[in-house]
Amino acid sequence: MSELKEIDEGFYSRQLYVLGRDAMQLMGAANILIAGMRGLGVEVAHNVILSGVKSVTVQDEGSVLWEDLSSQFFLREADLGQNRAACSLSRLSSLNPGVQVSAHTGPLHQDMLLQYHVVVLTDSTLEEQKRLGNHCHSHGIRFIVVDTRGLCGQLFCDFGEEFTVLDRNGDMPVTALINDITKGNPGLVTCLDEKNCAFPEDCKVSFSDVCGMTELNTMDPQEIKVISGHSFSIGDTSGFSEYKCGGIATEVKQPITLKFKPLEEALLDYELLVMTDYGKISRHQTLHLAFQGLHTFMKKEQRLPRPTSQSDAAALLDMVRELNASAPLQHLDEDLVGLLARTARGNLAPLNAFMGGLAAQEVLKACSGKFSPLHQWLYFDALECLHKDDDDKEEKLSESTSSSNGSRYDGQIAVFGSKFQERLGKLKYFLVGAGAIGCELLKNFALMGLGAGEGGHITVTDMDSIERSNLNRQFLFRSQDIGRQKSTVAAQAVREMNPHVNITAHQNRLDPDSERIYDDRFFRALDGVVAALDNVEARVYLDTLCVQHQKSMLDGGTLGTKGHTLVVVPHLTESYGPPESSSDNAIPLCTLKYFPHRIEHTLQWARDQFEGLFKQVPENVNLFLSDANFVERTLSRAEAEALEVLEGVFGSLRASGDGRRRPAHWEDCVHWARCQWESQYRNEIQQLLHHFPPAQLTSSGLPFWSGTKRCPHPLTFDPHKDAHMQYIVAAANLYGSTYGIAGTRDCAAIRETLQNIIMPSFTPMSLSASNMTEEDKDVRLTDDDKARLEELKVELCSPSLKNPAMQMHPVDFEKDDDSNFHMDYIVAASNLRAEIYDIPPADRLQSKRIAGRILPAIATTTAAVAGLMCLELYKLVQGHREISSYRSAYFNLAMDHFVLSCPSTPRSFTVAGKEYTLWDDFLVEGRRDGQQEMTLEGLFRHMKEKHSLQVISLYYGPTVLYSASSSHEDRLKQSVSDVVRQVTRSEIPQHKQTLEIVASFAEDEDCLIVPPIRYLLQ
Repeated sequence: MSELKEIDEGFYSRQLYVLGRDAMQLMGAANILIAGMRGLGVEVAHNVILSGVKSVTVQDEGSVLWEDLSSQFFLREADLGQNRAACSLSRLSSLNPGVQVSAHTGPLHQDMLLQYHVVVLTDSTLEEQKRLGNHCHSHGIRFIVVDTRGLCGQLFCDFGEEFTVLDRNGDMPVTALINDITKGNPGLVTCLDEKNCAFPEDCKVSFSDVCGMTELNTMDPQEIKVISGHSFSIGDTSGFSEYKCGGIATEVKQPITLKFKPLEEALLDYELLVMTDYGKISRHQTLHLAFQGLHTFMKKEQRLPRPTSQSDAAALLDMVRELNASAPLQHLDEDLVGLLARTARGNLAPLNAFMGGLAAQEVLKACSGKFSPLHQWLYFDALECLHKDDDDKEEKLSESTSSSNGSRYDGQIAVFGSKFQERLGKLKYFLVGAGAIGCELLKNFALMGLGAGEGGHITVTDMDSIERSNLNRQFLFRSQDIGRQKSTVAAQAVREMNPHVNITAHQNRLDPDSERIYDDRFFRALDGVVAALDNVEARVYLDTLCVQHQKSMLDGGTLGTKGHTLVVVPHLTESYGPPESSSDNAIPLCTLKYFPHRIEHTLQWARDQFEGLFKQVPENVNLFLSDANFVERTLSRAEAEALEVLEGVFGSLRASGDGRRRPAHWEDCVHWARCQWESQYRNEIQQLLHHFPPAQLTSSGLPFWSGTKRCPHPLTFDPHKDAHMQYIVAAANLYGSTYGIAGTRDCAAIRETLQNIIMPSFTPMSLSASNMTEEDKDVRLTDDDKARLEELKVELCSPSLKNPAMQMHPVDFEKDDDSNFHMDYIVAASNLRAEIYDIPPADRLQSKRIAGRILPAIATTTAAVAGLMCLELYKLVQGHREISSYRSAYFNLAMDHFVLSCPSTPRSFTVAGKEYTLWDDFLVEGRRDGQQEMTLEGLFRHMKEKHSLQVISLYYGPTVLYSASSSHEDRLKQSVSDVVRQVTRSEIPQHKQTLEIVASFAEDEDCLIVPPIRYLLQ
């Protein structure tokens, strides 16, 4: 590798959490060659460029054809007849200014490959793959082949005789608090029951902070054997000291060395096939031969098989049978060979996106040694997308419906036919989210021609604007777009890719407030919905709307190298459903305040301190100044909370006192920061140890400071320690900003100010055991506290404090601006607290990820997820009604782990002996043929006559419209809408065309789930 370049953390901020700084530095020195600039090649290229290698050379000798426009998103109609690589160059170069991109329009020569670290072949012959593969293998050049034919894909990797993997999975090293270590051979280590140890099998761990058996603290990493979720064994500990308490076990990642076979040799080894779908093992093995047979066919005929030619399919099958004769497969799937022959001429954007994402991830592995590379073959097919001819005679392909006719969709028509293409163009779809996945989906929609025909339309909504950190994976955006609305820019980019696409951009959040826009009429006009969201709550809300309006939904998400997709089909599959209830991620308050034992705890504590000091207190002050009832409303809260809020307000307004007075000058801000430091890192810890001394025993006679309770030690301020000064600088500047006082980063000047600050000695408060219990660990109000609360009521009534000029400036946490002191404060505050509790500190990058609640993201995973989602869209468009046709997916590109499975069927429930699912409802027209609206009594009669169900109670949301056990008889003669208005005491919004009403029935009164009544107002 050549020299390492500086990492642009603003551009790569999300990717850094996936790959890490070391891996990205190695990538930044790598030169990549990608051969073939049709759809698949440009998919690999754009993902590799976004990921940040040193240079990329794209090569192609061919000219742009009409069919290229159905999969190559950087080509335009004006490029027809010109060289593909040359036409792609400028648009590829604009993706990432930190990557050098060049084009080579001539043939590939072995000598030119020597300047590259990785060579990727797409759209190549088998002879070329063998020749260049052998050359790369002998010269230590990482070699990748990726190919797609119709609905089938192939990927091959050869990383040489010896390739070192530095980190197999990319996960954070596992750490566990130790509960006990036995003396023996082997010794048994038991972890605390806070959560499973989750150490990988046969890994190595290091030990720290072990008391008693201290020999472990200085030993090299030890190999372990996992015994259970809470225990593992290590080597011989019989000669060690007796274990006393404490200790942390930390996984130490070990490099592994892999050996690869060159392609010519690997062709013969079926053991090198990695499964993408364990239900298709024989298919993958057959595809391994079928792709070789396809190369033979192309060499002989100088073309691909024709979609409707039985003779071509038979010829390909004969070639595959001949290849199979030398080492016969247990099952040769001859039907699969026929389907490959039928679809091989196809060039599909979604499959290119999926396979291109996978191949690009292998490039990054080859450059960095991060993650486990593919070893060595991978096949994928989505032949379930094909419509069964027996179901619909109109779908049968013919020479006229599948042949090239000079259309930008020729690559797709070759697989699905022209009638399918017409149907696709007429569809109306709603895309929610124009971020990373949304951009990739819109690109695929444009290439596929979704909504590009007469009457077709795409509506996309996203309320966010473009930030610099988006550019690394949201490839429709460029630096000049920063600050603009995502949906607007994305829609504009889609129109440039395919001028025929009808698309409208909205900037609305999808929630109850936008129901006036996305109402019943809007949803009834849709053919489907696609979710490209980044949070569960929004997905659940959208899913509810899809169930209500009986619309299909495609959903996808990513987390680093992990991706998932879900397809929801009305009456066929389960829906996304409600969020799983879980409080496992919530950190108990007592842990944050007194007993942290992980860096996550100290970072959350630091974030809470930030929010309280620099946001909540200023907001409370402003409310106090503008709201005459603020004090009264605050006193209605719990006493401890009221005392904290009012003390904060008074302390921020008063004009005299100690270091907590309202600041007038920068020196006052430094004084305040120094007082905060003393309080948080010395006095409060001394107070805690005064109450629970290090030797404290519980009522059971066991050490109080044990297990997850790590005994703290107070710090002593030292202005010459960087961590101490980092806190002072950040805290003083943030505090000053809330008062409009300008600060400085000049540590020398700040140290001079600190010399004049004298901290009073600490005097512990006398607290009885009743003030702080071992159960809640929370301080209760003493008599003095209650008296102070009464004083604050009087003091805050002073007219002098109601001065509008005392308005403050709350600080909203922003993690991505390194000049604003926000992360400076979080990192310093967290690591100082970690030092107190002997917790290993976190660097700035790790701290930003945890405190900023950042989801790691990388372009390769995003492309793969969007590709799989659009393959499911093909099935929805054709109306597949067999659940076995659909696939939900989970994958991890770091480990080349794939789980594709049929979605689950909807859960059924019984009402009065009849089976229903979540997709069922009772549809009632409130008005028919202009007649008067149905009364409540009429609704009950309708339910009895049509469904044989007697209504005994009726609910509209949380309100009761009718109950047989209450005096609601007068409501029976009223119209349903009038009853709703009466009970809710509000008008029904004009956009509301359907009321969702839930009933209880006499026939099954105790049924917990019943289909809703969908009452149509118009």
